Amino acid sequence: MIVTFGEIMLRLAPTGYLRIGQTKQLDMTFGGGEANVAISLANFGKHARFVTGLPQNDIGEACIGELRRWGVDVSKIIRRPGRMGIYFCEKGASQRPSKVIYDRSDSVVSRLTQNDLDWDSIFDGAQWFHFTGITPALSDSLAEALLVACKTAKEKGIRVSCDLNYRKKLWSKEKAGKVMAGLMPYVDVLIANEEDAANVFGICAERTNITKGSIDLDGYRSVARQLSERFDIKTVAITLRGSVSASDNNWSALLYDGGEMYVSKKYDIHIVDRVGGGDSFAAGLIYGMIEGYDDRDALEFAVAASCLKHSIEGDFNLVSVDEVKALAGGDGSGRVQR
Repeated sequence: MIVTFGEIMLRLAPTGYLRIGQTKQLDMTFGGGEANVAISLANFGKHARFVTGLPQNDIGEACIGELRRWGVDVSKIIRRPGRMGIYFCEKGASQRPSKVIYDRSDSVVSRLTQNDLDWDSIFDGAQWFHFTGITPALSDSLAEALLVACKTAKEKGIRVSCDLNYRKKLWSKEKAGKVMAGLMPYVDVLIANEEDAANVFGICAERTNITKGSIDLDGYRSVARQLSERFDIKTVAITLRGSVSASDNNWSALLYDGGEMYVSKKYDIHIVDRVGGGDSFAAGLIYGMIEGYDDRDALEFAVAASCLKHSIEGDFNLVSVDEVKALAGGDGSGRVQR
């Protein structure tokens, strides 16, 4: 079983590519980093348990129903009076970037404390624990609870993965660096993107300009190695996004494991919805490692899974293992399957 812990939010978005100022209605779905990972893993046939706090109202009920729909274990979700976090998502196109507006202050999950969370019970039967850098950014009490979770997981021999996922709208680089550094001793697999290592730990990739879509692979090899050596983390994965525009990206990743470096194939993606792309990569990597894939195959599976997510509306990666394997194996034609 894989346990993930974090916030799931109500996602409100204009239809298609309308701007918020244009639309008269908003589509309602749900999404959030650790929930996205849990749903991906459930779709891959794994027992995935998502832990969070949700309000005791119809919106909280609808969210639990959606998680159940995709096979996620919701048995440890805590219900309290209060509100659910919201985010508004305006999808970009061509040279106009996507835009996210948060309305998540004082959500039920952000007010949870360690006293609300029985990690011995939560981790019963677990082999893996996953979190992101978003969770400790929500409140000091969640950061404290997460540290206890990581310590408990380590004591129980549960593998721990972390996606740095820095969000500048939630906390400062200085605070993120301090809090995340305190969590790193318990992490076995660290995942970052083009900016996270620089924003959180000040480790920058040389000869790279993400604004211009220019990525230097040797620079990111150095970033992965420095992260591994600074925090004594055996496995570090870096996702590499070359942004041609909001509509078209190229996508690949590298994996540093015990001194060995692996680089995936690169995909040219025409984007339907890029939110959740990093979460789908994390889920794919976790799946590959749990299944005993070698490093290269686990990396290729993760990148292919994330490539497919970019073609799906909403936060969730609703693809099967067979679909991911087909793409990773070279079938990227997009021809109709009959």
